[in-house]
Amino acid sequence: MGKRLPQIRPDHQEFIEKQKIFFVATAMATGRINLSPKGTDTFRVLGPNRVMWLNLTGSGNETATHLQENDRITVMFCAFEGKPLILRLYGHARVYHIDDPEWPDYISLFPAMTGARQLVDIEVDLVQTSCGMSIPYMDFVAERDLLTVWADNKGEAGIREYWQEKNTVSLDGHPTGM
Repeated sequence: MGKRLPQIRPDHQEFIEKQKIFFVATAMATGRINLSPKGTDTFRVLGPNRVMWLNLTGSGNETATHLQENDRITVMFCAFEGKPLILRLYGHARVYHIDDPEWPDYISLFPAMTGARQLVDIEVDLVQTSCGMSIPYMDFVAERDLLTVWADNKGEAGIREYWQEKNTVSLDGHPTGM
């Protein structure tokens, strides 16, 4: 059953690296809670208490907005195949935008992708596991390439225009930092 641990163990890292999807949750003091599914090769374990993910351009930009006010974050992984497991990483995050000085230090950890929008750097202060015994088995068929194709078709200039059009204000009307 469930355990609380102070850091990511090697078996947790191995589990994380095999997952095709993860979920990110953030919230400001007021307004909507954001829970987003993430996929593609965008997550890295940097150490027992540090992870990072490459946030790609999407229809909104809630995570980055929330983290400006409240740096708390939860990342969840679920086993849809093999041994059942739910793994949550709780921590505090900071966001690096493409023009921030930290960006070049970390972007090389990820494959080059048109539409790379932010890096989210998370200091993990709690790892929690639970059984996941009720999570269904699901077969992975393939990555969807729709976002990649869309971003490649827009190109870097088109992506920056899209950011200005769609990613500068959150659902609750707060600036996103873009």
